[in-house]
Amino acid sequence: MGVMMQAFYWDCPRVEGQEFLWWEYVKEKIPALAQAGFSALWLPPAHKAPNINGLSMGYDPYDYYDLGEYDQKGYVKTWFGSKRELLDLIDLAHSYQLSVIADIVINHNNGADAEEVNPIDGHTRWTLFSQPKSGKFLRSWDCFHPTHYETWDDGTFGDMPDLCHRNPYVYTEILKLAKWLIEDIGFDGFRYDFVKGYGTWIIKAIQEQRYTKNGQPFKPYGVAENWSSDREIEDWLNEVNNWNDNPVDAFDFPLRYQLKNLCDVYGFSLKNLIGSHTVFYDKPFGAVTFVDNHDFRGDDTPQITHDKLLAYSVILTHEGYPCVFWQDYYSWDLAKEGSPNGIAALIEAHEQFAAGSTSTLWLDDNLYIMQRTGFENKPGLIFVLNNRQAIVGTGRGFPHSGKILISSRLPGGAAASLTRLIINMSTTMAVANFGRRLADMWFISRKSNQRLFEKLLVELRLERQRAALIPGAAFCGHATCH
Repeated sequence: MGVMMQAFYWDCPRVEGQEFLWWEYVKEKIPALAQAGFSALWLPPAHKAPNINGLSMGYDPYDYYDLGEYDQKGYVKTWFGSKRELLDLIDLAHSYQLSVIADIVINHNNGADAEEVNPIDGHTRWTLFSQPKSGKFLRSWDCFHPTHYETWDDGTFGDMPDLCHRNPYVYTEILKLAKWLIEDIGFDGFRYDFVKGYGTWIIKAIQEQRYTKNGQPFKPYGVAENWSSDREIEDWLNEVNNWNDNPVDAFDFPLRYQLKNLCDVYGFSLKNLIGSHTVFYDKPFGAVTFVDNHDFRGDDTPQITHDKLLAYSVILTHEGYPCVFWQDYYSWDLAKEGSPNGIAALIEAHEQFAAGSTSTLWLDDNLYIMQRTGFENKPGLIFVLNNRQAIVGTGRGFPHSGKILISSRLPGGAAASLTRLIINMSTTMAVANFGRRLADMWFISRKSNQRLFEKLLVELRLERQRAALIPGAAFCGHATCH
């Protein structure tokens, strides 16, 4: 499915010195991103926000149809730039075969023009949106909870008024907005913000609505932010995708927490990484996997701080739709384009090799060996992840002074086969970890190393049967272990 780039992070225009110029800044990166193998850009909310406590990231919408062309709320442009600059970014992305995903915020609004008394409960709220200069999707008290149309509000976001999607006017305007973003502005899909706050039916309606692009029917991509447990996310996916001819994905938050433990908790057992309680374990084709995003900041939800390439090695070799964070790729300099030791090399491995079902070949506290079986023109791979170091073989051209580091728990026969395979393979990507631990990832193509590849599988199968360390069922349940 490709690799998504989250093309922003919190306060990025200020941090990067690109206030009102972010669209232009991203546009400059598009050729390099396309060359690296990215297939989609997820942009921040593009509509005009009220800028109440300073310039806004857009997650508190005021005028949905002002993308930076009307002088209101203190500025003509949004914090990211003008409408014209956004359109130019989208056009250039499409010329490089990159799709562009809009961040759509339909749970709540902010920055109303006046307060109103809600006659249902008698409370006064900021709910009159009568002056958006676009003149579109004007709102008043009955567009927000509580209303006559619905007694239950699934979730509130701070003290901002929640839109009532059951109001036929609101429902119709949201569908019109989605159609405008796809057909007129040129977006290719939606990232749905805070879906815990409203019913799945409105997302299903947006996804199934008829769109056209370039005179042809078009179905937008959709991915949801449901910051919940694996069970809650999977139940949500089942509900939204039931009888839905254009299904929606969801970000795998439970996996992200496991990845943080992998990177930041010394002594973390790899047995806890590869198992249930993640979305991609049960629904790999509905999971968008990620390492960090704009919401992980501060003390309550900190970013991953150590050995982050370990986390990227997992999401870019396993099933799921991987999403790379702009701040990691550029600000923290983890791309390392042109070297075998960064996210760019992992993306290359993903695009060249990572296909087919996933089988666990070996798993203990300190060593994980996985196989992707390949599909069509992608030959598959073996992924080796260490959580400790133990030298069992050496070879030229590898990190750490030519030493191949493999867990001492791996039996001698299998260790020897793996060592020979790594030394002899003609298509290899070795990604050296940095930080507190030495942990290496190898991507081994079956196509160019068939004999040694099969010998390793035999050794691992025999040893697993002897030691009874791993059940025979494959990871994710998609295939039988080889």
